[in-house]
Amino acid sequence: MANQGRILGIGPTDNTSDQRTPRQPLRLIPEAARNSFVPVVPARFATRSHEWDMTRTAPDRPRADGVPIEVTGQVRTPSGRPLAGALLEIWSANHYGRYRHVEDHSGLQLDENHLGVGRVLTDDEGRYKFWAISPGAYLARPDIGRWRPKHIHMSISGGSSRLVTQMYFPDEPNNASDPMAILMGDAFKRNIGQPRDIGSTEVDEAFDFNIVIGGCNATFFE
Repeated sequence: MANQGRILGIGPTDNTSDQRTPRQPLRLIPEAARNSFVPVVPARFATRSHEWDMTRTAPDRPRADGVPIEVTGQVRTPSGRPLAGALLEIWSANHYGRYRHVEDHSGLQLDENHLGVGRVLTDDEGRYKFWAISPGAYLARPDIGRWRPKHIHMSISGGSSRLVTQMYFPDEPNNASDPMAILMGDAFKRNIGQPRDIGSTEVDEAFDFNIVIGGCNATFFE
């Protein structure tokens, strides 16, 4: 059986990429084994009405510190077909660069009005929209002084797959030294949100971030 796939390089100063990079090329599962798999039943996801607004912990709560932004986009297959009914799970650091997570030991400031997690479903045209607080950069490797640029994590679930990617921001000073951005090479521009006109008085900045799953123009996934 011929080897399939490719091995990604390991990013400089990234002490986790070596743990999630295959050591050998991927191999195609033999047809006899594939035929024994249980058929995949497409998942039916549901979200609550307020989960797309990450600028507040609840509709009646104060807004978190920082710059409120709107992110919109479309999720598409390699052929350009919109992916309807996909679940986007979103998480990000707060304005100060702190995640509300037990493993964030940065000591940066917490914001009681910021959870930093949200969910949204794509519509019939594969489109989505959410509000967030523009996240802060943070010092990921104090031992070597490496910062992570501001970014928003997104998990896309639809059909039988779950993929995780990140939206970066344009003109960030730490983009060029980010190990994952270096691995992406010229494809990094696909993972940068594109500024656009503000469509709501509720936000101060707005970005488009279209996601392509698979193919030669795919968004870079972890």
